Amino acid sequence: MTPECTPRQDLPAQDVPAPDLPYSVFARACPSRTTLEHVTGRWGALTLGALHEGSLRFNQLRRRVDGVSEKMLSQTLHALERDGLVHREAQPTNPPRVDYELTPLGREVAERLLALIQCVEGRMDEVLAARARYDAARGAR
Repeated sequence: MTPECTPRQDLPAQDVPAPDLPYSVFARACPSRTTLEHVTGRWGALTLGALHEGSLRFNQLRRRVDGVSEKMLSQTLHALERDGLVHREAQPTNPPRVDYELTPLGREVAERLLALIQCVEGRMDEVLAARARYDAARGAR
């Protein structure tokens, strides 16, 4: 177990890593928590999903991930590259060409995210119905 993930005695049970896992996102200081945030944050998940389709240049990726600002996409790509999920390839051309693609680890993570995305998209009728019931019940009070 890494020092950052060593269970503290004063943490509640849900914050203590399982004994057979070297990392646990439930431990406050575990570095896996940061990576999970990078992957599951809005822009991280959408960026990984978009790159699962293949290598993209920055502006192609920005158009694919509708609504992301240039600054947020840049920060997201840096975080995912640092975590080893995205590979950045700069071509020595004029003007410079930069392509982004998933690493093998990034591809594995993206495939799992895409399964979740497909599940959510496939069940949206149920989600929207639940929202309507919730809003109606809250509005009636």
